[in-house]
Amino acid sequence: MTLREQTEERERQTLSPFASLSSASQGRLRPITPCEIRTCYQRDVDRIVHSKSFRRLMHKTQVFLQPEGDHYRTRMTHTLEVARISRTIARGLSLNEDLTEAIALGHDLGHTPFGHAGERVLNQIMAGGFRHNEQSLRVVDRLENGGDGLNLCYEVRRGILCHTGPDRAETLEGQIVRLADKIAYINHDIDDAMRGGIIYPLDIPLDISQVLGFDHGGRINTLVKDVIEASQGKREICQSPACGSAMTRLRNFMFEAVYRNPRAKGEESKAQDMIARLFEYYQKDPDKLPPDYQDIRMREGVDRAVCDYIAGMTDKYAVEKYCEAFIPLAWSVK
Repeated sequence: MTLREQTEERERQTLSPFASLSSASQGRLRPITPCEIRTCYQRDVDRIVHSKSFRRLMHKTQVFLQPEGDHYRTRMTHTLEVARISRTIARGLSLNEDLTEAIALGHDLGHTPFGHAGERVLNQIMAGGFRHNEQSLRVVDRLENGGDGLNLCYEVRRGILCHTGPDRAETLEGQIVRLADKIAYINHDIDDAMRGGIIYPLDIPLDISQVLGFDHGGRINTLVKDVIEASQGKREICQSPACGSAMTRLRNFMFEAVYRNPRAKGEESKAQDMIARLFEYYQKDPDKLPPDYQDIRMREGVDRAVCDYIAGMTDKYAVEKYCEAFIPLAWSVK
């Protein structure tokens, strides 16, 4: 019996009846030879972590555009926090931690530079709109690995697609990531906003703190514990009415105090103008697109190729390309 088969047998013996077993996966878009060491979901974790799009997350904005300081979240650190929260909940419910981790690590691979500001611009420009969860699925299915994609398992792909938006993942592991994403970003955005002097601890409404806790660790601990307790023995991932209501109110507070605050978002219009001008620039001269995107241009059209290229950019790379396209090169007289 291989190590992978031993792990699959251990899953059958120890995981919840509601868990997604590795041995019962609906498979990949293209069949491959099973690994002797890793289950299919463990293999997907590795495929995501070793991908270029995952590495680029470290240079993509989470909330604050190019903040001064080393301690603000990026899209990478957000992803890691989601993965840790998700695995803790999965462990507490005896669900498949490897599947949960794969979904969590892949959920934001399609996010644009400059956070949701970039997403809003592409959504306005692209016919049919642009949604980062759909782009994340496109990254793992089409864009990664020289155009071959990562060929992930069905359950991972569905979890990535359904981490936001109207559809809900069929697996409980996918539902965990959807909720863990909210738990992570609400709380780490509070932490970053306080670090930036946008809000202060006493700004958080008292009735919310009395339910969830008065500090970063306390809120996350309360919310994670509540999800585990509320979801025990159920075919869905849920929260208690008290914690669910408090988290909704906390999210509403963050929209009012931070996400729409001119001090925190004052530079977003510049970032949006930059992306819009870059899109127009490559749209008019698609020969300037890198070779990897020329095949997409031929098969799916110029707009699709330009969108994929810009969505994959880091903040810094987008600025560099903007300067290259629109700012005169420095020169000197000798």
